[in-house]
Amino acid sequence: MHLVLLPGMDGTGSLFSGLVSALGPGFEATVVKYPADQALGYKELESFARSSLPLDRPFIILGESFSGPIAISLSASMPPGLAGVILCCSFARNPLPVLRWLKSLLGLVPFDHLPKVFLGPFLFGRFASRKERSELGEAVSRVSNKTMRARIKAVLEVDASAKLRQIAVPILYLRASEDHIVPRAASEHISPVAPRVRMVELEAPHLLLQAIPTAASIVISEFSRDIAGA
Repeated sequence: MHLVLLPGMDGTGSLFSGLVSALGPGFEATVVKYPADQALGYKELESFARSSLPLDRPFIILGESFSGPIAISLSASMPPGLAGVILCCSFARNPLPVLRWLKSLLGLVPFDHLPKVFLGPFLFGRFASRKERSELGEAVSRVSNKTMRARIKAVLEVDASAKLRQIAVPILYLRASEDHIVPRAASEHISPVAPRVRMVELEAPHLLLQAIPTAASIVISEFSRDIAGA
C-alpha cells in the first residue's frame, strides 16, 4: 500500500523517518514537505499536498496533528485511488477553542527565539530521548516566524467537520494516551461525526509516530490489510 504522509506543525516531513523505517518494504511512502518560508493557510497547503497524491495506485492519506484538516479535506473530495485515511493526534476543528484570543497576539511571538528545549516536554513528555529532542529542534528551526504564525492562525480558525462527514472510505484515528497538546475532546468530536472511524489509543505522547514508531506501524499495517481485504 502507498502511504501519503502529511506532517505536523513543523511541516518538514523529516520527523517521519522512524515510522517509514518501521513500516518496512511492504509500504511505499510519499512524505509531503510544506514550504518553510511561506505564510500559507490550510487552503493553500491542501493544494500543495494534493499535487503529491499518486495517480496510478491505491493509497492511504495520513494526517499528523496540524495536517488533520488537510487530510480530511483531501479525502472528502474522493481523489481517485484513495483507500483510507489516518488521523494521528489530530482534529477536525480548533482543538483548543479557549485560545482563539491568541490570534491577535501572534505577531508578537518571536518563534525563532523561543528555547527549543521547552518543546520536548510538551511534545514527547516522558518518552523523549536526546536524539528525538535534537531532531525536533532541528526541524522546528527550519520554519520561519511568519510560517509558524500562519499555521497557528490556521489551526485557531479551522473547522473541517462538514467535510469529515463526506468521507466515504475507512478512517483510523490514532490517539495518544499522554497527549498534552491535542485534548481527548478532539477525537471525541470526530467519532459521532464520522461513523466509519476506528479509534485506537496507544501509550504515547503527542508525537506518537516519533516516540513509538514500531507500535504505530503495526496498527497502520493492520488497517491497511483490512482495507485490502475488504
